[in-house]
Amino acid sequence: MAIKVNKDMTISQILELDRRTAPLFMEFGMHCLGCPMSTNESIEAACITHGVSADDLVEKLNQFFEDNTI
Repeated sequence: MAIKVNKDMTISQILELDRRTAPLFMEFGMHCLGCPMSTNESIEAACITHGVSADDLVEKLNQFFEDNTI
């Protein structure tokens, strides 16, 4: 069963699930994946800060996990 990402999850939670998601965050302008905010800030809050769509990022992340499920 594929992992289901939602906007309330943090960047660090997603990276802990699979580090190969890092390029997806970078695609959305989130280049500082190791910054302290990534451990406490939700994907939604990070997207607001970076001026990008949380829905689009969550969709890409969910597609990644769907495509990469064993």
